[in-house]
Amino acid sequence: MAIEVLLMDQVEGLGIEGDIVKVAPGYARNFLFPKGYATEVTEGKKRQIEKKRIERLAQLEKEKSAAQELAKKIEGIECTIAVKVGETGKMFGSVGLPQIMEKLQEQGLQLDRSKIDLPAALHELGVFDVEIKLHPEVTGTLKVWIVEDK
Repeated sequence: MAIEVLLMDQVEGLGIEGDIVKVAPGYARNFLFPKGYATEVTEGKKRQIEKKRIERLAQLEKEKSAAQELAKKIEGIECTIAVKVGETGKMFGSVGLPQIMEKLQEQGLQLDRSKIDLPAALHELGVFDVEIKLHPEVTGTLKVWIVEDK
């Protein structure tokens, strides 16, 4: 049985200020209420939080447009990483987040490593598409070229 709560602050996976969501009673009682993230739904609380919600929606829209611009910039970048290769054509080691982040920094992009979606290190030569999550609704794709170091 779920109860309805009014969110007083943004909660990842639930919503933003002013949203009315249904959650498990234990989650509300043990986490949301004590931390001040949510309260019981009343008309007074709804009116009180509405201004904060409008400001938050405007901020989210601004962040989304900035993320879209950054995504376009990322689409135009081709990240080339040279690696040592053995006689059989196999790579020594792998290419992971640190190497990709270093190349992005060389091109003037400062990204948080948690935004780069690289499930596993790259172990082959070739071209790879790496997803970058810039915003909950915006993702960019970075082309990573892994080539032989001569």
